[in-house]
Amino acid sequence: MAKKGKKYEDARKQFDRETRYEPAEALKMIKGFSNRSFDETVELAVRLGVNPKHADQQVRGSVVLPHGTGKTVRVAVFAKGEKIKEAEDAGADFAGADELVAKVQEGWMDFDVAVATPDMMGSVGKLGKVLGPRGLMPNPKSGTVTFELEKAISDIKAGKVEYRTEKAANVHVPIGKVSFTEEQLLENFNAIMDALIKARPTAAKGQYIKSVTVSSTMGPGVKTTPGVDLK
Repeated sequence: MAKKGKKYEDARKQFDRETRYEPAEALKMIKGFSNRSFDETVELAVRLGVNPKHADQQVRGSVVLPHGTGKTVRVAVFAKGEKIKEAEDAGADFAGADELVAKVQEGWMDFDVAVATPDMMGSVGKLGKVLGPRGLMPNPKSGTVTFELEKAISDIKAGKVEYRTEKAANVHVPIGKVSFTEEQLLENFNAIMDALIKARPTAAKGQYIKSVTVSSTMGPGVKTTPGVDLK
């Protein structure tokens, strides 16, 4: 196991690792721990009581954070004809049809989110092995396969984030930067938690929210309560 730095160890001594703090208190700690030379990302990690191996227990969706993520997001849009100009006018950083698909196949990946119109999915499907592992494959459930490009791009630029269960039933989502106010981070935290609660699969039995943790890029994780009504 890699040895943690002195700043990390000092921060870890400032709280009880087994205590579940209220979200506002935990986020205040995270901000207090940060003394890096860059604006660290604050991340929310939730372990769910589901079995992702079963299709009816997978949790996936998206939500527009009230205060965004603090990150400039580069959007690539796969579209044809007039939809290319519509994407560019809506703020897409890159837009194109088969030539854009070919560019990605050649190794180009200078974008953070991919959007595609439904009539392009036949071509975009060829990129599954490239985009899939990176979580960049357009998907109707996350709103990234659509003809409504203006809304999709606007939401993404405004701070739309996707969430999905990983193999171990964990969900990791960025909720802002340590430079955000505590109130901004808390509102983003609540938006994600509320979305996860509403996305609970009917097939999921027993305790749904197993654990909730917040952390910064270089800091230790602090356990929190869900902060929202679990009913």
